[in-house]
Amino acid sequence: VQLVESGGGLVQPGGSLRLSCVGSGFPFSSYEMRWYRQAPEKERELVAAISRAGDSTNYAESVKGRFTISRDNVKNAVYLQMNSLKPEDTAAYYCKARRRITGVEYWGQGTQVTVSS
Repeated sequence: VQLVESGGGLVQPGGSLRLSCVGSGFPFSSYEMRWYRQAPEKERELVAAISRAGDSTNYAESVKGRFTISRDNVKNAVYLQMNSLKPEDTAAYYCKARRRITGVEYWGQGTQVTVSS
């Protein structure tokens, strides 16, 4: 089982990034997908979530209207489009797969996003 994130980097305030997370080794379309982030010395927080079919999404208040989560079950991928980035968005971003009926979860290794001028 693998979840591999990519797309992080350094971006100026107001800029955009698109994170990707590709899963393998498990039935991707059977899992809800979530993006979390963790800034230094802070707890990991849920950023966005998407249902198995991609027809339902939820966002943290701090990113609503700026971030968009989406998924492609053919490509076994989930994405996080991040616009209007702020310095406070700086964190390591992780994707997580969760199967509701069993409670099984898988985590990716994370990708760093730094928003700075």
